[in-house]
Amino acid sequence: MRYFIEFSYNGKNYHGWQIQPDAISVQEKLNFAVTTILQQKIEVVGAGRTDTGVHASQMFAHFDIDEKLEGDVPHKLNSILPNDIVVYDVFLVDAEKHARFSAESRSYEYRIWSGRNPFLLDFSWQIHSQKLDIAKMNEAAKLLLEYENFQTFSKVKTEVYTFNCNVTEAYWKQTDDLLTFYISANRFLRNMVRAIVGTLVDVGLHKVSVEDFRQIIESKNRSNAGLSVPAKGLFLTNIKY
Repeated sequence: MRYFIEFSYNGKNYHGWQIQPDAISVQEKLNFAVTTILQQKIEVVGAGRTDTGVHASQMFAHFDIDEKLEGDVPHKLNSILPNDIVVYDVFLVDAEKHARFSAESRSYEYRIWSGRNPFLLDFSWQIHSQKLDIAKMNEAAKLLLEYENFQTFSKVKTEVYTFNCNVTEAYWKQTDDLLTFYISANRFLRNMVRAIVGTLVDVGLHKVSVEDFRQIIESKNRSNAGLSVPAKGLFLTNIKY
């Protein structure tokens, strides 16, 4: 039988989702917790990978087991997991449903704080000395919906079968001092959102024009895009099946 786990995590103390040979990962912690309560070796399969320091307010993983689970499994898992990883639900799904390959879309948010806030240092990129042109940033963000190939915003050394992604929404919204970038797509490349945000910030600083942004996308050359913004401002927020 296949079970899905719905959970979230603060990525500050982890080297991303995927198990690493010499570093602590979220997957490693979840494997340990599930293996402990079920008393058999379990390896969970995640809905996707997040890089070092990236957070997830909604994440899914699945695992297989022969017998039906009994009792309050989320409570048992949370009693073993560290406080920065929280399980909300564990539920039975069809055997062919896959946490990664069955996902139809994923949504991320990138959060920029306009000013200084010591309580948000771990959860936002703080820009306090420069003013951003949000209208231009939104004008440029709309261009992302016109393209499929996002090689420009991918890490150079990465093995993927395609650089194509279907971006369905991309926009900025300001609420008081919090500026949030919302983006959804069927899939994302490594470092893609952080590179897009970095380039859009260049648009907002008038270092790059909206037309330049189009040419950067079409160049398929990572060196033409902006910096990769800090991971701490990035959140995986929604996965749809």
